[in-house]
Amino acid sequence: MIASYARVGGINRLDETNLPSKSAITVITEDLLRLLFPGFFTDNPIHSYDVKMVTANLMDAVKGRLEDEIYKSLLYSKHDAAAARTEAADITCKFLTRLPAIRELLQTDAEAAFNGDPAALSKDEVIVAYPFIEGIAVQRLAHELYRLGVALIPRIMTEWAHSRTGIDIHPGAKIGSHFFIDHGTGTVIGETCEIGNRVKLYQNVSLVARSLAAGQALKGVKRHPTVEDNVTIYAGVTIIGGETVIGAGSTIGANVFLLHSVPPNSLVVYEEVNVKVTPKKERGDRGDFQI
Repeated sequence: MIASYARVGGINRLDETNLPSKSAITVITEDLLRLLFPGFFTDNPIHSYDVKMVTANLMDAVKGRLEDEIYKSLLYSKHDAAAARTEAADITCKFLTRLPAIRELLQTDAEAAFNGDPAALSKDEVIVAYPFIEGIAVQRLAHELYRLGVALIPRIMTEWAHSRTGIDIHPGAKIGSHFFIDHGTGTVIGETCEIGNRVKLYQNVSLVARSLAAGQALKGVKRHPTVEDNVTIYAGVTIIGGETVIGAGSTIGANVFLLHSVPPNSLVVYEEVNVKVTPKKERGDRGDFQI
């Protein structure tokens, strides 16, 4: 193995500062969810007369641990160690002051999920059981760190949520209020995607880039679609490209593959065409069927 480390470079990290800890960030993210949804993700009930003390203790614990991980992230970004410590403290405070605003957005998401799903028994069930709520809550947290210029940590957070929920939302995506992904499995939303208010998606929706062949040259370029307000996108839809705009009030039917913009209040549906299936015996031995 030592010989391999010398021979195969690029996947070693030797003589460098520590990277942010995935396990530490997982625990921090779980605690942030407890701050966002008090009483939902704790083993014991929280009473109103205890909530101030419980919140202060949890906030203090999160602050110290998160600041340490942000410090590592800043060192990774080649900051001076002394400056990185001061900046980490500043970024952590700015982030934590955004939690009330994130809660306001999540309140609209929970309302959209409950109002949009007749199978939901209550908003409590939506919060405690729906993978969407965990996915969007973590993304909204990670998005704030992304906006503050923190490297690595936002992506670690959203990939943790992705592994738990099947919902893959990049921390860079901009998402408005009253957002809802029903079922959620297989949903992919790219870094430069912009989503308006009151948008509803179903499972296996992909809002992705047209091509990544140019690789790192595309960094910072708008690569993913824009979805305006009051749009519904049904299951299995793929929408591609940074110049693609789904106009407000539109509905995209299931299994549509869309490469171009559509105007407001459009209905886009997949129409089957006649398909000819030729049995193998009629056309030689090139596979079982030809479509």
